[in-house]
Amino acid sequence: MSNSSSITEFLLLPFADTRELQLLHFALFLGIYLAALLGNGLILTAVACDHRLHTPMYFFLLNLALLDLGCISTTVPKAMANALWDTRAISYQGCAAQVFLFVFLIASEFYVLTIMAYDRYVAICKPLHYGTLLGNRACAQMAAAAWSSGFLNAVLHTASTFSLPLCQGNAMDQFFCEIPQILKLSCSDAYLREVGLTAISFCLGIGCFVFIVFSYMRIFRAVLRMPSEQGRHKAFSMCFPHLAVVSLFVSTVLFAYLKLPSLSSPPLDLMMAVLYSVLPPAVNPLIYGMRNQDLKHALRKLFQLSSRSN
Repeated sequence: MSNSSSITEFLLLPFADTRELQLLHFALFLGIYLAALLGNGLILTAVACDHRLHTPMYFFLLNLALLDLGCISTTVPKAMANALWDTRAISYQGCAAQVFLFVFLIASEFYVLTIMAYDRYVAICKPLHYGTLLGNRACAQMAAAAWSSGFLNAVLHTASTFSLPLCQGNAMDQFFCEIPQILKLSCSDAYLREVGLTAISFCLGIGCFVFIVFSYMRIFRAVLRMPSEQGRHKAFSMCFPHLAVVSLFVSTVLFAYLKLPSLSSPPLDLMMAVLYSVLPPAVNPLIYGMRNQDLKHALRKLFQLSSRSN
C-alpha cells in the first residue's frame, strides 16, 4: 500500500516486451511525429507568410495547427524516449504536466473546431455579414475564449485529479498519463469530485457537438438551394476538410471513452489512445491540404522562393 505523498513516479504501459518491437514502435512513432511536425509546420508557415491567407478561416486553421503540434508533442516524445531507453517511468511532476497539457490542448482544439463550424456557417449562410460577424477583433476574442476555456478546464481537472490519495500502486494501463488511469489508483470517494467535473466537461462537449451538427444542417440546406453547381461544389469543398477533421476527432474520442466495459482491455485501450491522441494531429494537415487550392498555392510559392534563394 502506498499513498500519493510517497509516489515520486508512475509506470506507463509499454508497447511491447521485446527489445526489437520496442525499437519498431520507436521508429513508427518517430515517423508519425515528424509527419505531424512537417504538416502542421507547413500550414503555420503558409498562413503566416501569405497575406492572402490572412482570413478568419485560415486564422482558426493556424490555431488548430498550433494545438495539434502541442497535443502530439505532449505524449509522443515521452513514449518514444521510454521505448528507446527501455523504461516505463515518468515523474510525478511530469505526469501532472502531461495531464494538464493534454486536457488543455484537447479541450481547446474542440472549442476551436466549434468556432470553425460557426465560421463556415456565416461564410455560406450569411456571406453579406461575414466581415461584420467575423472581423479581426471578433476572431481574436473567439480564439482567446477557446484557449482560455481549455486552460480553465485543464486547471480544474489537474488540481482535482492530483489532490486524490493514491493507494493502488503507480502502474498505469496507458502509454501516457490519463485521468481515468489515475482515478483507478485512487482509494478515496473523493474521486467522485473528478467524475462530476468530467460530467460537466462532457455536457459542454455535447453542447459544442450539437452546435456543430446544427450549423451543418443549416449549411447543407443553404448549399442545396444554390442554383449553380459550381457554387455548390465550392461550398462543399470549403466544408469537407473541417467536417472530416471533426468526424475523426469525435469518433475516436467517443469510441475510446464510451465503449462497453466488456470491450475494454489494455491492448485495445492502448490502440484507442493512439487513435485519438496521435492520429488526428498527424492526419489533420493532410485533410486540410488535400483539397485546399489556396493552401497548395501558398506552399508552392514558398517552395519556389526557397529554391530561388538557394
